[in-house]
Amino acid sequence: MKIFVTGMCGYIGSHTAVELLNQNYEIVGLDNFSNSKKETIDKIKQITKKDFKFYEGDMLDKNILTKIFKENKIDAVIDFAAYKAVGDSVKNPIEYYTNNVSSVLNLLKIMKENNVKTIVFSSSATVYGNPEEMPIKETTKTGNTTNPYGTSKLMVEKILKDLYESDNSWNICILRYFNPIGAHKSGIIGEDPNGIPANLVPYVTQVAKGKLEYLKVFGNDYNTKDGTGVRDYIHVVDLAIGHIKALQKLENEKKGLYIYNLGTGKGSSVLDIIKTFEKVNNIKIPYKITERRDGDIATCYSDPSKAQKELNFKVQYNLEDMLKDAWNYEKNSQ
Repeated sequence: MKIFVTGMCGYIGSHTAVELLNQNYEIVGLDNFSNSKKETIDKIKQITKKDFKFYEGDMLDKNILTKIFKENKIDAVIDFAAYKAVGDSVKNPIEYYTNNVSSVLNLLKIMKENNVKTIVFSSSATVYGNPEEMPIKETTKTGNTTNPYGTSKLMVEKILKDLYESDNSWNICILRYFNPIGAHKSGIIGEDPNGIPANLVPYVTQVAKGKLEYLKVFGNDYNTKDGTGVRDYIHVVDLAIGHIKALQKLENEKKGLYIYNLGTGKGSSVLDIIKTFEKVNNIKIPYKITERRDGDIATCYSDPSKAQKELNFKVQYNLEDMLKDAWNYEKNSQ
């Protein structure tokens, strides 16, 4: 099978590309490098010892999508191409809605024109808003999103549901991620954002390396065990393998629209992350408590049982593994 991977050089896209190649899928990649780096292409080849086609471009440009589908016999798409910072989305809603929604509409239109109707979509636990229950199941009510990033993901989910309703020859899997962290064991690829990191763990690793002076902890007055936000952290390689499990389900079962949470089912607070990182890596992380960040919620962790049952998805890595691998990558990076 030939898989078109959008946002291939990003954090999750690059790790998924590695796992796809390791499992003998062919891939075609696309990225515009808005929050990724060109050298990731060579790093994926270095890890896998395999070659693939890659295009530089933006999904808002229909011409590049048309060219890719014309030049390659694509069997399925995994779509990672989105802006993903919660706080940034609150400041820049127009950019987020344009990039995260319009780009998918372009992609689906070109897919339809080329009769490619299999897609795994990268969604997010933010679609649950301030969740009504914990742990979060796939049946937990979505909506009441607290930031434009989450709303943009919810909009695309609705588009995909409407698309399947209109034509059930589509084969769609929506994956709602919780919080991916960690890095490939090789230390060659990991989370490498442009500029100041918006996510917790790369901020921690940059403080550990001395690139940043201290960690900002956004709020310690949430209704949680230590007042800091609680999230379900999942190793990025486990998450990548979850995409392959989803792809295999779409390959092997009758056509449909499927939705899964990808998480561990365990919640860890910001202070848990700091303490565990310090313990496993023997490095002190200075931090300061600052104001809450717009759009954040107190607690968010998954009930992963549906993915375990229907995709045979089981996580391999615990929090200590994730934080060791994240630091290993940071140490090896420039």
